[in-house]
Amino acid sequence: MRIYVKIEMEMNFFWNRSNVEHIGKHGISTLQAEYIVENASPPYPRMIGESKRIVIGKLANGEYLQVIYVPSRVIKDAVYVIHARPLTKDEKKHFRRRMR
Repeated sequence: MRIYVKIEMEMNFFWNRSNVEHIGKHGISTLQAEYIVENASPPYPRMIGESKRIVIGKLANGEYLQVIYVPSRVIKDAVYVIHARPLTKDEKKHFRRRMR
């Protein structure tokens, strides 16, 4: 049996032209990406590499997003979003099934 603990804490984000433009190409705003990360529900965030974390979640408007971030190298205790995009139809189905 897995036990998850959600710790409420304010996260700091480091945004620059590069990551803002990258997620913008996928139609995602900084506020949307921050919302997904800050409102992660177990089993997210999940490690997907040495320092990368992934979060999949749902916006208030019903849209499902995937956000990948790493610790910021510029600002201590901040995260740097390296990727964000909407889920595909199949990914949404898998996510909803998994979260039941």
